[in-house]
Amino acid sequence: MKNHRDLGELTRSVLEQNWKLEREDLGEDAHLAKSGMAFDTEAWTIPGLGHLCVMRMKAFLGLMKMETVVLSVTGRDLPLLNLDWVSAAGKETQIAELYDTQLQPFPAEKLAIFQALKDRDGDLPEPPAAGEHWYDAILYPCSYHKAGRKLSERFNAAAEGYLRAFAAMIPEAPECDGAEKGAKVRAFAETLVEKGGPAVDTVTKLFGAETARRLILGHMYGVRD
Repeated sequence: MKNHRDLGELTRSVLEQNWKLEREDLGEDAHLAKSGMAFDTEAWTIPGLGHLCVMRMKAFLGLMKMETVVLSVTGRDLPLLNLDWVSAAGKETQIAELYDTQLQPFPAEKLAIFQALKDRDGDLPEPPAAGEHWYDAILYPCSYHKAGRKLSERFNAAAEGYLRAFAAMIPEAPECDGAEKGAKVRAFAETLVEKGGPAVDTVTKLFGAETARRLILGHMYGVRD
């Protein structure tokens, strides 16, 4: 049985085949630790394309681990891509979310490619719905959310499938106004900070609202004030 594959390393290796990644200096924000929880964050500017962020979290002496990859494309009219992996008490959760930050509708035939990846793991259980979320209206239904034990190999394949499918769509996606597309990403990120959520609330509680805003807007989504 394979172990979990590092999503950040995978994403960088795929993107670097066609794009130059310029690492950003995050200063003290690169490593934040408090109350037994540690967050390590890396970010890159991708000239002509957008912004990449990788955040890894460990807690409870490594018994809980989380990895998040955010690819904010502003140079092409593509959705916002979030990849998340969580391991806690031997159970894994794999998420691949596509958010509608489009200037023009995303083609149905492109969505069908992701839906086929989701359907491939249709036998795997999805976690119970945790109520309504502010982003439900812009989360594409072809997004992936599965959980279980001893599923590392299938989760690795799902995450890589979504990533490679997304990367393959970049060259053929229409170029767009970076400022206009960036405003869509900004609206998403600012709403995330405003409305909160488990990860946002945790970071805010540990490090304060100012650090949380800087971490999420600036580093995670590449939003500049």
